[in-house]
Amino acid sequence: MTDTSWQIPDPDTQPEFYHDVPVKRLVAWCADTIITLFLCVIILPFTAFTGLFFLPLLFLTVGFFYRLATVTQGSATLGMRLMSIEFITLRGERFDKTYAFWHCLSFTVSCVIPPLLVASGVMMLTTARGQGLTDVMLGTLAVNRRAAM
Repeated sequence: MTDTSWQIPDPDTQPEFYHDVPVKRLVAWCADTIITLFLCVIILPFTAFTGLFFLPLLFLTVGFFYRLATVTQGSATLGMRLMSIEFITLRGERFDKTYAFWHCLSFTVSCVIPPLLVASGVMMLTTARGQGLTDVMLGTLAVNRRAAM
């Protein structure tokens, strides 16, 4: 992989791209969790309430497809749009379907393995660009939408 970091904003010279992004991601995650829960409640009657027996799996599945649909459309979930942040690649481009799929899948796996989710949160708080584990693995980052390229 070649060094493409010159194509993304530098946190030292362009801090507006990264200002409060970890906090905004947390709030967005809470909003997206509420939306996913709401969607699960709507789906439950269509499963004749048998979905209650496998609710964690239903929640993960609905969450994955909710995130995939919203990230594919606008490089951000509804919660992220509410907080004015979006995902970009290291080339400064918004996500395409492939990036959206892999990011959503990696996030879902992180939710299943809590230490990965905690590690991702710690990384968001400690790295210069606020990248989580999934972001580092895929070469992506979240930035403030108004400042986005």
